Amino acid sequence: MKTKLPVRQLILAIGYLLAAAGPVRAHHSRAMFDVSKNVTYEGIVKEYRWENPHCHIVIAVESGANNQPAAGIWSIEASSVNLMVGMGWTRTSYKPGDPITLVAHPMRDGSKGALLFYAIRPDGTRLYRAEHRYTGEKE
Repeated sequence: MKTKLPVRQLILAIGYLLAAAGPVRAHHSRAMFDVSKNVTYEGIVKEYRWENPHCHIVIAVESGANNQPAAGIWSIEASSVNLMVGMGWTRTSYKPGDPITLVAHPMRDGSKGALLFYAIRPDGTRLYRAEHRYTGEKE
């Protein structure tokens, strides 16, 4: 009987861990973004947050911008620090006040957020969010 109790406790512990892991996996869903659409945002960096689980770039797009529907303040979600480093990003890639051009996937609900696809540097080179692509994501 004594050997069955630890096995039962181990099974329960594994069950609890698996149940707790569900929300963690769900956090990484990209379902709220329309990865089949690419929108170009030209603006000024307000915040560049180099942090996990996702880096963020907050930009201000002027109302006189080429893409009038993009005018406003946007929170652009990127990838984790380690994925961004692997694509050439650094903690100092951008700072508040820098001009920036981003191509990103808008929120499905139309709110002022997007998923970064890539940034375009002044010389025309691209800094991608990550090497992997989501189903439906294309240039």
